Amino acid sequence: MENPALYLCADGLGHLGTEQNPGARQRPGLKRRTILRATAALALGTLTGLLLPAVPGGAAAPAALPFTEVAEGIFVRFGVHEEVTATNCGAIANIGFIVGEDSVAVIDSGTTRAQGLALREAVAAVTDKPISHLFTTHVHFDHSFGLSAFADLELRSIGHRNLPRALAERGPFYSEMLAGICPDFAGTVVVPPGETVDDKLEVDLGNRPLRITAWPTAHTNTDLTVFDVKTGTLWSGDLIFAERLPTLDGSILGWLKVLDELLPEEVVRVIPGHGPVSDGRAALASERRYLETLRDEVRMAIREGLDIPETLARIGSGNPQHWQVFEHNHGRNIVSAYTELEWE
Repeated sequence: MENPALYLCADGLGHLGTEQNPGARQRPGLKRRTILRATAALALGTLTGLLLPAVPGGAAAPAALPFTEVAEGIFVRFGVHEEVTATNCGAIANIGFIVGEDSVAVIDSGTTRAQGLALREAVAAVTDKPISHLFTTHVHFDHSFGLSAFADLELRSIGHRNLPRALAERGPFYSEMLAGICPDFAGTVVVPPGETVDDKLEVDLGNRPLRITAWPTAHTNTDLTVFDVKTGTLWSGDLIFAERLPTLDGSILGWLKVLDELLPEEVVRVIPGHGPVSDGRAALASERRYLETLRDEVRMAIREGLDIPETLARIGSGNPQHWQVFEHNHGRNIVSAYTELEWE
């Protein structure tokens, strides 16, 4: 495939440019900014690192990651803090399930059909209750591409109102990319959810009420969270990253606004899209500090008349918060923030 990083970067900007703010005025020069974004990111090698990374020098990721019960009836497979390689086959996100008295809800399905099938096996090892719901927290393939493993089940597959279109737009490219990296991707097809959420939804697994929220554009334009009322546990998807660098694929201003509302007092436990379980407050504070610093530094660069390559050169290095996979994603975040903030 010719110029894969350039293609992905342009596709990502297509989501940032007009789709996520339909009421905003149409801005000229989108094609020019798309090319600038891709060229600048390639100059730092950030997207090359994301798409075709080398196998890390440390220990290889296990072929099958275990599921851990983190609260009563809540099981999580924790992803590894790596970029996608043939070794980890994209098992980089936290996925899992919630067991109610009557049925089970799966939260995210992993990167491949094989991971989705492993998730089904994990459910069967814990309970003989049927899987009644499958929630997808957003469009990124590490959370959503295992959906085909559940296609034969009679369940409610649910995502954000923007998710079907986002999967249709991104799916073919991501599928081709993953097929070239991971042999276990064979047999994986992109499947959209059967239902979508515009705002809020409540479901009950049997003495296990869940509150579903579809958020405005933040990490992506497809962010959805699942709150388990019984244990006070919030599955935040990638609205919260812990330890791993947050990746901006939506709106930096929108994300900061969502963080103001994300953790009311009733939330006592957070399962982030990446990283360990906690009460979420410290993780959210660290993420906010990163995003606010990024916003402020990019705004200053724009005020001073710096273009994208000059902004990358100024603020593209340095990792004072010691985020994992910083070198792969910080440059992309700068470019995403720049293309949003230059039109304030």
